[in-house]
Amino acid sequence: MQVLKFGGSSVTDARAMERVVEIVRKAIYADRTIVVASAIGGATDKLIEIGALAAAGDNAWIREIDALEERHLSIIKELLPEDFRGEAVNTVSGLFKELRGICEGVSLIREKSFFTNDKIMSFGELLSTNILYAKFQSLGVSCRWLDSRDYIKTELKGGSNMVITDLTYSNIAGLNGINSVKLLILPGFIASDLQGRTTTLGRGGSDYTASLLAVGAEARSLEIWTDVNGMMTADPRIVPEAKTIEHISYKEALELSHFGAKVVYPPTIQPVVAKGIPILVKNTFEPGNHGTYIENNPPESKERIRGISGSSDIALLSMEGSGMVGVPGYSSRLFAALAERDINIILITQASSVHTMLVAISLRDAEKAKKAADEAFAWEISIGKIEPLKVEPDFAIISLIGDDMKNQSGAGGRMFEAIGRNGISIRAIAQGSSERNVSAIVAGRDMVQAIRSVHDEFFGASYSRLNLFVAGYGNVGKTLVRIIGEQARQILEKRAVDLKIVAVCNSRRQIFDRNGIDPENVGELLGAGTAGSAGKSDEQFFDNLFNSHLSHSILVDCTSDRIIASKYADILDDGIGIVTCNKIANSSTQEYYDLMRKLGRGVPFRYGTNVGAALPVIEFLDMLVASGDSVSSVEAVLSGSLSYIFNNYDGTKPFAEVVRDARRAGYTEPDPRTDLKGTDVLRKTLILARELGCKLEADDISCGKILPDSCFDGDLDTFYANCLENEPHFKELAGKAAASGCRLRYVSKIEVCDGNGSPKAKASVSLDSVPAGSPLYDLCAADNRITVISRDYPEGFTVTGAGAGAHRTAAGLLSDIIRCK
Repeated sequence: MQVLKFGGSSVTDARAMERVVEIVRKAIYADRTIVVASAIGGATDKLIEIGALAAAGDNAWIREIDALEERHLSIIKELLPEDFRGEAVNTVSGLFKELRGICEGVSLIREKSFFTNDKIMSFGELLSTNILYAKFQSLGVSCRWLDSRDYIKTELKGGSNMVITDLTYSNIAGLNGINSVKLLILPGFIASDLQGRTTTLGRGGSDYTASLLAVGAEARSLEIWTDVNGMMTADPRIVPEAKTIEHISYKEALELSHFGAKVVYPPTIQPVVAKGIPILVKNTFEPGNHGTYIENNPPESKERIRGISGSSDIALLSMEGSGMVGVPGYSSRLFAALAERDINIILITQASSVHTMLVAISLRDAEKAKKAADEAFAWEISIGKIEPLKVEPDFAIISLIGDDMKNQSGAGGRMFEAIGRNGISIRAIAQGSSERNVSAIVAGRDMVQAIRSVHDEFFGASYSRLNLFVAGYGNVGKTLVRIIGEQARQILEKRAVDLKIVAVCNSRRQIFDRNGIDPENVGELLGAGTAGSAGKSDEQFFDNLFNSHLSHSILVDCTSDRIIASKYADILDDGIGIVTCNKIANSSTQEYYDLMRKLGRGVPFRYGTNVGAALPVIEFLDMLVASGDSVSSVEAVLSGSLSYIFNNYDGTKPFAEVVRDARRAGYTEPDPRTDLKGTDVLRKTLILARELGCKLEADDISCGKILPDSCFDGDLDTFYANCLENEPHFKELAGKAAASGCRLRYVSKIEVCDGNGSPKAKASVSLDSVPAGSPLYDLCAADNRITVISRDYPEGFTVTGAGAGAHRTAAGLLSDIIRCK
């Protein structure tokens, strides 16, 4: 004999029931089979709601019953052949007629007793199993439907239905005498008392039914079919890469379940555990998956840690006072007071001084627990021996589970360190007397991150998660966020990098979510985000960056903000990585440039977009120097915006209009005067020179003018007007260059060493007329070009490509982000 139990998700609709039927048809070829099924998904909750509505005199119960009946009839219509529907419809309609009669009575007297409530809840399993029975009959399977109430007997004790086990097992033993069929179908969850009244078995009741049937019928195995692939190393909704635990001991399984794993409920499987009947947990929707085999002595595994579980909605009860020291009985009195109110204690920890004691319970019991404790210790509280019970809500318990934890050296330390690395505070710790678990209590909001961190520590992550704090939501920032949204899945699959945007700020507002923000919602959320006061718009953003302590945090600076750049050293010193297109930090003083590299050793600091947008200029020069080559000089056009301007200005269109075109196309800085002053090119030149080992300050670089100083007076509109007034000056420059067969280029020159290899460290930028033979002559559109002369490349090599535009800069930032893993 074998017992197969199917949960509510496994019978939730006709398609799911079809899967159940296929699984069972294969099973009955191996052995005689008992099938236990729950109500269809959500039906029990709906029946509870219907009963409550009826008891309140709310006629909405009629509408809800009609909808529930229609759902069951729809399953029959889709599941059964037409000539088998009639009998099934009659059975289901008869059950609903009985249910309506009960609810009518409840509604009339406005009262719903304990047993009436059980009766109403029982209809879910009666309905689902009768539909399954009809399906098997339609397929010609030899089967019989039996009523669990005839076999499982209960009595009321302490307000709960308790199974009379001896009588129940004696009744179930009779099932072995039914030899006329290979398949028996019974409803889960329901039973009856000695007076014949319908009762229910509480939480996990269908598992309990299956467990009792397996023991009573002396089954060789119990299979629990659900919607997950067995017991996992962590909740797959929290840790998507969690692994199925293929073999686990009863005791480990019970520990995992006690601390939050929802696959099995400990009290309900206790009968089979006591008898040593193995349990197989499998997925109805992936029946080919191995599942989890729970047994007394599972095979040895190299993984001594079985899994991590978490329980949310925990309240902490703290009792403290000097009167507790050296006085026996306080603990037992507290536990007795809680037990009298049916409050379950999940975890206990006590200070060695015996001055304080902390107990973890379900949050829903918190108020009841405080009242019970304060009443039990009213005298001690009144004279100041102890303080009133302190209740702290919204905590979670994270538990590391594995056999023989006490001999697994360092496991607890690794767990606590993994949690701490993410800046998560541990409120309390405890180790179970079973030596199979180590638990930590953390704030409820930190549970998800804590579980992920501990799972990564012990089972390894199949990918690297990067938590991105994006500063700036202008053209580049918006484009970057959009590209991440479009490419995140592909990057995860191909690069094993999970990019999570956890914060974004602009000059007015910021948003933060440590679990990640959907890129599609950033614009909308930022509009409603936390506003900063004048001059302090990014304070909360950086508070979150420094204080959230998320592992693998990266500041992605999409701004040209001096204040943000001034924070780089502190950010790197705090172990937070930086990816930036902001050139201000790397082009500030040599001292600050050196300090960032000193503090950032071992921390990602990538700024490839400082020069050339997405072109690999800095990366290539770094590789060249690292390989032992010696660069002697660089000649380059480093401004895509100026390339565009000088490639498009020939005197036929005013210079001011060409500049406007470049700005509209996104090639210039938001204020194009930055480009036309030469400031942007000077910064890029300084950064390249420093990357090649030159110790230079900005003032050491001669910077030739592009425009007369008078053009830069006033605001941006005045600038354009001034350019129009100076149009003859621009025409003269362009005309002279064209007449001599040259083109205007704003050229950066870096001399690292002289012809004898002696250090020189000299740099300049200037507006030059470049002849046709120069590598810089034939640039197109907004291209950059960098020509490098080195010992290994005496004839020089050239890197060319578009060096401006929001999309190219964002793409370069994304490339740098991925390299931070």
